[in-house]
Amino acid sequence: MSPASRHLWRALIRRSLQLRAAYLRAAVAVDEPGLRSVLAENAQMLDQLITEWRAQCREPAPRPRWLEAVRRRVDAWRWRAMPRSDVLWIRLLARDEAALLHTFELALAAASGDLVPLLYRQRSRLDAIHRDMRSLAQAVGH
Repeated sequence: MSPASRHLWRALIRRSLQLRAAYLRAAVAVDEPGLRSVLAENAQMLDQLITEWRAQCREPAPRPRWLEAVRRRVDAWRWRAMPRSDVLWIRLLARDEAALLHTFELALAAASGDLVPLLYRQRSRLDAIHRDMRSLAQAVGH
């Protein structure tokens, strides 16, 4: 795997881990029970994708960088400071999910060999998460 491809894979896994953490946090924080269920399912689907990406690419867990540590602290502060609003959680998750989808598209474009079929198979699961978030965002007037 080329250094550029490895960089994209690490970015994809890192974004996925961040989004999974946000989904799990939101699943606990939102008031609507149905929304909790959807968010927990999306987190579980992301967990499966992360596991497959790591196994296929033989990529260990990314080492924390100082910028990532700062970003995690800012996110944690933002989550604690955010009012208990399901609408705000949906907007935050929809934005982060769109960033993950963009990173996935970059990784797909750079993929080669046996990774391409894997990514195409996984794309439907990522698209399902995207459709969930898009419909939720539209429902709340995003």
